[in-house]
Amino acid sequence: MATTGSETESGEGAQEMMEVDRRIESEESGDDEGKKQAVCIVTDLSQQSLKDEQNAEAETPVDMETISLDPEAETLCLRQNLIKRIENLEQLQTLKELDLYDNQIRKIENLEALTGLEVLDISFNILRHIEGLDQLTQLKKLFLVNNKISKIENLSNLQQLQMLELGSNRIRAIQNIDTLTNLDSLFLGKNKITKLQNLDALTNLTVLSIQSNRLTKIEGLQNLVNLRELYLSHNGIEVIEGLENNNKLTMLDIAANRIKKIENISHLTELQEFWMNDNLIECWSDLDELKGAKNLETVYLERNPLQKDPQYRRKIMLALPSVRQIDATFVRF
Repeated sequence: MATTGSETESGEGAQEMMEVDRRIESEESGDDEGKKQAVCIVTDLSQQSLKDEQNAEAETPVDMETISLDPEAETLCLRQNLIKRIENLEQLQTLKELDLYDNQIRKIENLEALTGLEVLDISFNILRHIEGLDQLTQLKKLFLVNNKISKIENLSNLQQLQMLELGSNRIRAIQNIDTLTNLDSLFLGKNKITKLQNLDALTNLTVLSIQSNRLTKIEGLQNLVNLRELYLSHNGIEVIEGLENNNKLTMLDIAANRIKKIENISHLTELQEFWMNDNLIECWSDLDELKGAKNLETVYLERNPLQKDPQYRRKIMLALPSVRQIDATFVRF
């Protein structure tokens, strides 16, 4: 997603707006005639003027008891409202998407009645634990970006989950996700993970992102035979290895590591993008590993010793004639 967006709905006073939140609009949702339009109730009361001696403005948290909710709403968006607690949502039996992005929530609670919920976003809050989700068995997308979560836990009941976004937390280990066999996308960037492990059960995974962690080795991916996008940039990896069974990869990002040689990827013939910038590659013959990827279109190799060659771009074009973009610049013919 991958990752969540950061659009901001704003208003003044007690103004209430009704609009469709299109931050996460799945391909299958469409705009088919006759399909019930999701309604997003946006209530932003975070800016309230308080006339004190200096006529200063102060932000006041929204009181969720004062919000008028449509019991038939399918989407509720309460972004950036200084909300401190999840409460008073029990009557929203038809709710499918709940957006609580960028508030001051410390605990996931009071969601048991929302059994039809499919998308939940509590990113940019102050959560320390994953909890209170046991009854949300229909959940398909869960966003908990930028909190203070230190452990992956309490997700075993979410067997319909397809996307899990836990970037920018304090997670040290990949664990407790064996039951998430329908998971398609897993995002764990900007954590403190030291090892690729406990992924064997996720055979349906197509996107795995573990950028900006503390990995030193590519391993534990042998069962991920459907993996198409792998993001491992900004780690401490020294050798390209462990990708023998990942033949379907179309995107491989191992930029900003400590790799000295392009090797062990000649079998990745489906590659379309290869990101290898900011490493230690210095031998032009290494590019032979990519010659089997006939659909390779994008290659990033800048800030490797190779780039010092005055014929840098020309040599890449000659070695990999299918490439249409070298680093940030398109190839001219």
